[in-house]
Amino acid sequence: MADRAKQVYNHFVNRVSDMSPSADTWAVVPLAPPDSIFKLTAAYKADTFPNKVNLGVGAYRDDDSKPWVLPVVKKATQILLNDPTLDHEYLPITGLPEFTSAAALLLFGAGSAVLAEGRVASVQTISGTGANHLAALFLSRFYEWNGPKQVFISNPTWVNHKAILKNVGIEHIDYPYYDPKTIGLDYAGLLNSLSTAPEHSVFLLHACAHNPTGVDPTAEQWEKIADVVLAKKHYAFFDCAYQGFASGSLDKDASAIRYFVQRGVPLLVCQSFAKNAGLYGERVGGLHVVASTKEGADKVKSQLSVLQRSEISNPPSHGARIMALIMNDGGLFEEWKRDIKTMADRIISMRRELHRLLTEELKTPGGWDHIVNQIGMFSFTGLNSTQSKALTEKAHVYLTENGRISMAGLNSHNVKYFAVKLDKVVRGEL
Repeated sequence: MADRAKQVYNHFVNRVSDMSPSADTWAVVPLAPPDSIFKLTAAYKADTFPNKVNLGVGAYRDDDSKPWVLPVVKKATQILLNDPTLDHEYLPITGLPEFTSAAALLLFGAGSAVLAEGRVASVQTISGTGANHLAALFLSRFYEWNGPKQVFISNPTWVNHKAILKNVGIEHIDYPYYDPKTIGLDYAGLLNSLSTAPEHSVFLLHACAHNPTGVDPTAEQWEKIADVVLAKKHYAFFDCAYQGFASGSLDKDASAIRYFVQRGVPLLVCQSFAKNAGLYGERVGGLHVVASTKEGADKVKSQLSVLQRSEISNPPSHGARIMALIMNDGGLFEEWKRDIKTMADRIISMRRELHRLLTEELKTPGGWDHIVNQIGMFSFTGLNSTQSKALTEKAHVYLTENGRISMAGLNSHNVKYFAVKLDKVVRGEL
């Protein structure tokens, strides 16, 4: 009897020991690699070299390499601070109505038929990342897939697109986009992919200022792309993170989206105000799904609301209030457009100066017209990984290994230093 009691006692002691906090529940979890961009930024910050240059991060900097709070954002923030009616109550699940309606108008334009007919379901999201996630989640649940769930994405694309799609059970398929031989658009490869993909395929398209290449189709090329999309009954998944920031014009940078809407292409648009308003940390964005009828748009919005409720309940209010105020006030809106042009023009001027230094002053081997032909924040330089690593390790110039640079990181104080080091690495003398 004593032996039996001892056995029972030992059994329970062993069970408790197995369940104790000392047991490593998460021993099987692998260590994830750090995000490459944030790792690059951390290395830059730790570098004590006085002439270091950060060309990795995708955020605007002024001519002194400082973050720039837009004057119109400062003004709008002050107005909100002095508003005695302001509270901190929850927003509706689908966001601040004054924001989502103005954001949709910004994309589709005044006089848009789809807005007048109530055929756009608009939801406030956690910036462009949240918009991409909600869009992908919605498609995974409700799109009538012709075969496996898969979305065609450009090669290359914003790295987060792949992770976002994977997390909702959608496979990504690369389509040709960047041609390293020309450092430009692989237009033939893109059209061929559109033509040979199964009907009703989903294609993720960058509305403007393609990330990471800075290579955009021309207006004529967009027309032909729309022709093939319509002929194959494809669905356009637009990611619009740089409206206004690319060319300096909000309307010009939305022209591809508006053309596709005019042609009747079925589509949705993911929108971000991080870049064009400098509201990186406020996470202000929107998702806009165009339906064929108002009833369809109402159904879509109802399901987007259900999905959003289970993930974030309600979007944050502060950044949305800032943008709603700016977009709905005529004077503030005009000031915002001037601020956007200030940012876009500075980046364009850095492209021109870098091109001048390489082609006229340094006579750097190779062709460099792509520097001025590309658009927006980023540029694919054409450097290989060995050259890119050499610039970081030997010249303290921080860029991604694929040769992508953020033009916003260049300014009148460091562009000559960068051009000289770029020239040396191309010549194999660094």
